[in-house]
Amino acid sequence: MLNIALFGPPGAGKGTQSEFLIQRYDLFYISTGDMLRKEIAAGTALGHEAQGIIASGGLVPDEIIVQLIEKTIIEHPDSNGFLFDGFPRTYVQAYILEGLMLKLNTSLSCLISLNVPEDESVARLLKRGATSGRSDDNETVIRNRLREYSEKTVPVLRFYEERGICRTIDGTASVETVQQRIAEVIAAELQKKLLNIVLFGYPGSGRGSQGKALAEKFGLEYIATGAMLGKEIEQRTPVGQKVLELYENGSLVPDEIVVQLLERRLAETKHAKGFIFKGYPRTLVQSYILDGLLRKHGSSISMIIEIEVPPLELIHRLDLRSKTDRCMPYDNSTSKIVTRLKEHEEKTVPVIAKYNQLHGVTKIDGMGTFDEVFARLAAEVEHGFKRMR
Repeated sequence: MLNIALFGPPGAGKGTQSEFLIQRYDLFYISTGDMLRKEIAAGTALGHEAQGIIASGGLVPDEIIVQLIEKTIIEHPDSNGFLFDGFPRTYVQAYILEGLMLKLNTSLSCLISLNVPEDESVARLLKRGATSGRSDDNETVIRNRLREYSEKTVPVLRFYEERGICRTIDGTASVETVQQRIAEVIAAELQKKLLNIVLFGYPGSGRGSQGKALAEKFGLEYIATGAMLGKEIEQRTPVGQKVLELYENGSLVPDEIVVQLLERRLAETKHAKGFIFKGYPRTLVQSYILDGLLRKHGSSISMIIEIEVPPLELIHRLDLRSKTDRCMPYDNSTSKIVTRLKEHEEKTVPVIAKYNQLHGVTKIDGMGTFDEVFARLAAEVEHGFKRMR
């Protein structure tokens, strides 16, 4: 998701550039003023509250503004992203937006600041006033507006500069040149974004084969914790020797070991467009670990997909697999298969429920041929990439 805050003093051309951004990147425009007018016109509870405050000469508090922004974002889940105009205006609002974005499992991609010297802004606004007839386009009012903008905005810009996402563009150039520079900034931001997919499904649902095929088609890095542990054993690394000892004793591999391997894999992968996680997370604890790992690397989960297959079909598939060289340790008897399916239901289904509440889980019908299921999955991944753009 591409989320942008566009800043600039009065007369910087923010309106023109906003239209460009909305059309070019299919963003949903968020203007606090527009939202307030809409709520008031609709007669909602928030609208009535805001209207009363405005009528008494007061400023609408941040508590109402943030509820409107959250409501707007939630009501447009298919948007490619959001363009914020008029928010955040203050240092406190910058923190509010940060917390809101975190709650909605997204973040502000960048803040673009159109830099225009005060005298240039004044000249532009006076020229506009000569044709618009606006009474507020006189030099005294204009300089007061510019002073107010500077006092409130400098702390906000500093807030985002410290986070490394503030991008300043010379707003004195031509409209076309400014648009080109904005596009360059956004292109650089999009290159940093990774499509991270968690692929769920009961044993026998085809997660492994489908996950590998998706990774190959879309240039994603396929991460299966079981395979990583197996590689450590095969290479006889210190970690592999410890894992083998645990396996031989019938013990589970602790999260401490898996985290080290995951973190190393994330750090070593430089050119992938994202990751597909299969077999991790299996527990609620592991889901928090994965969220933390991705955030540490400046990323987050983009999509959660669950491949759905009826229980009897799962048992049938696993029984067939037990007679091949792809047989897993839990495939060689019906009782073991049932135990494994039950373990998934007890430990992993709650993880899926958590993700469904936070992000939404895309359910894919896992019945049919490999190619039929793959086509359904690929269509969702394609949609995921489009949303990033």
